Amino acid sequence: MKTYILFTLALLISFSSFGQTAEEYFNSGYDKDDLKDYSGAIADYTKAIELDPNFAYAYYNRGNSKKNLKDYSGAIADYTKAIELNPNYAYAYVNRGISKEDLGDLNGACADWKKAAKLGSVDAADWVAIGCN
Repeated sequence: MKTYILFTLALLISFSSFGQTAEEYFNSGYDKDDLKDYSGAIADYTKAIELDPNFAYAYYNRGNSKKNLKDYSGAIADYTKAIELNPNYAYAYVNRGISKEDLGDLNGACADWKKAAKLGSVDAADWVAIGCN
């Protein structure tokens, strides 16, 4: 009987997750990130990306979760993909610049912040004025 209940429960869980959309995984990842469950968020953003490889916001948010786990190279890769999909994504340039700075690449950070400033980011413009040539 116990095995039957466990099997039924597993079956119900698998059916309830079957058919989730990229948006639903994205929202779940957002909620997990908010709870500081960065690994869980990354898993959900990855599922969203698998369902919609052109989901720039999922790459961006996955990059944020990776940055929070100090995986700066992984974050940079995700921000770069978000920028490829949306070249006017100022926040992706800002956060890619922050990750580059965290890796000691101030020149790369400044290049990203300059681009973000041109796209309207006030914070990036301030950082360029303070720390970039």
